[in-house]
Amino acid sequence: MHRPSRRAFTKNTLSFAVLAPLIVATKDARAERPYMIIDDFSRTEFISALNTTWRGVSDKVMGGVTEVSIARDVIDDQPFLRLTGDVSLENNGGFLQAALPLAPSKETFDASGFRGVRLLVRGNGEQYSVHLRTPDNRRSWQSYRSHFTAGPTWTTIDLPFSDFAPYRLKKSLDTSRLRRIGLVAIGRAFHADLAIGGVGLYS
Repeated sequence: MHRPSRRAFTKNTLSFAVLAPLIVATKDARAERPYMIIDDFSRTEFISALNTTWRGVSDKVMGGVTEVSIARDVIDDQPFLRLTGDVSLENNGGFLQAALPLAPSKETFDASGFRGVRLLVRGNGEQYSVHLRTPDNRRSWQSYRSHFTAGPTWTTIDLPFSDFAPYRLKKSLDTSRLRRIGLVAIGRAFHADLAIGGVGLYS
């Protein structure tokens, strides 16, 4: 998997500057409510705070042609995960993502004590999505989806669980049985360039 150089990170679309940490403790700094870190990208080899592993996935798993790249890097002492690629609609494709299991295989993660997903993101002004999966998602195309726009400056975004809409299934989201989270570029042909400084759950 290609890893962009440090120089490339400082001269391209995102033009990274000094990045403030998303979390300094297990408290939400804005509301002093409990907060759980899923990943602050301080670990190496794509290992999350849950000891599960990030991986890049694209529509190639279903015959598409989209290439995906994920890279972990550090600039000015701030670690982050970067998701890049050109989303193609050829061969009925149209997505790429950074996906993370929230529990070991065949197990689930109970997030019912939290209100939603919190992200620290920066990007190229495009719309991206968070996809959640549970055991109710029996088909690969099924998920629960919420959308956000990643602009040129670092922004903390809260996505309430109530905003996650079921995609191609009827069952509502059961937050007590989460299996996977994905940061996704999907649905149209465009260049994806998303930096993720932190992922967590807020109360």
